[in-house]
Amino acid sequence: MLLAAMAGGLAWGIRGQYGHETGAMMAGLLMGFVLVLLFCLRANSLAAARAVALCTVGIGFGGSETYAQSVGLTHDAAFIGNWSALLWGMLGLSIKGAVWVGFGGIFLGMGLGGVRYRSREMLLVMLGLIALHFVGVKLLNRPFDPANHVLPPIYFSHDWSLANDPSVELKPRPEMWGGLVFALLSLVAYTGFVRRDPMAPRMGLWGILGGALGFPLSQVHQAWHAWDPAAFGTGFATQINWWNFMETGFGCFMGATLGLGLWLHRRRIAVGATEPASSLPGEFEAGLLLAHVALLVGAEFIPQMFAWYGQWGYVLGLIPAVGIVGGRWWPYLLPFFVTAIPITGKTVRNLIYEEHAVLFGSEEFTPFAGWMLYIVLPLLLAGSVAIYFARRRSESAQSFLSNGLLFCTWLYFALNFAFFRFPWPWEEWTGRTPNALVFVVFALGLTTLALSRRPRST
Repeated sequence: MLLAAMAGGLAWGIRGQYGHETGAMMAGLLMGFVLVLLFCLRANSLAAARAVALCTVGIGFGGSETYAQSVGLTHDAAFIGNWSALLWGMLGLSIKGAVWVGFGGIFLGMGLGGVRYRSREMLLVMLGLIALHFVGVKLLNRPFDPANHVLPPIYFSHDWSLANDPSVELKPRPEMWGGLVFALLSLVAYTGFVRRDPMAPRMGLWGILGGALGFPLSQVHQAWHAWDPAAFGTGFATQINWWNFMETGFGCFMGATLGLGLWLHRRRIAVGATEPASSLPGEFEAGLLLAHVALLVGAEFIPQMFAWYGQWGYVLGLIPAVGIVGGRWWPYLLPFFVTAIPITGKTVRNLIYEEHAVLFGSEEFTPFAGWMLYIVLPLLLAGSVAIYFARRRSESAQSFLSNGLLFCTWLYFALNFAFFRFPWPWEEWTGRTPNALVFVVFALGLTTLALSRRPRST
């Protein structure tokens, strides 16, 4: 539980800088590596890689939903002192957290239960989730006409009826948690009653529990600080980024809960030591990869043309899910290479084109230095690592899992450290320094796990 909490806390805290589905995937990645390493050390490499990759994709689905205004109900100035707004906001966070982590848990379970999900089946499942999502949104998240103050009957974002002053200017956002609830519960039913998967529905329910408890509980300290800042004093507390600590706490809760759930059901894990079957030809895998990478880059950096691809997590995860369950290369390329693409790109966009940050001393990043240091080099390394382990997919997973965890931990720590503007503790502290120190502790804990589980040469 502690190690999984470190993975979740580190990645979800880092996700706060990158946002949305692709940022959330870092949490599924690190938690997947930790949990599979702890419980499936002697599994086949390809089977273990599929479990890690599925967890990575699944945790990204919830990134489609809006939650900032649900957090706002608990601490924004327009709602402070209103207990109805506080409790309603916490309920909204509980529901949104439940579906977010629930998808990560169920997809992790689909990789560990020994049930073979074929590519064609996964395609139909993903299309079914998309259809159910729109049904759920229609039934639970509509009507939505903020210009005329018309909001859904169950609404967890900024609502005039909860504001201390009903005349205050608010900009309510459209919600989609209803669609996620419909899709998640249907997937739990499908994996449990149709496919008789011994792990997927159980891990999905543990994910639901972790998200339902973790999101509101991690927000308690930030809401308390907003309601009664005097209680926190005027010293160290003024240097804390409470929002980022909330996100880090949420990651710790989800990781610990998934770790507990997997430990309780460890005897149901059925990941074999032999290479599982694959159904996708290599050239088809390559075509899927090129299509997804092109659309992913477009969705992240040319939104005026490709926003539709990143607007819903199911759409963004459709091609990867099909490739992971049926391919030999996708289970390795997704965790290492594909997940890193938007993170490296957002790092460079922020450092060079938005903030004009300094590299060392007073020297600003040049575009060439930024691209080479934070896009080209990381992606070359990530792609090389993916190819290296994919060519050894018939071997034991021990080397893949331990070295993969080590590589991904420090890759995303380093990118985020740059995004944080290098908050060295011996320099003047900023609001990012406390979180950076927590991330150091978590990264060292994961490093200790990875090194302790590496194969020993004879």
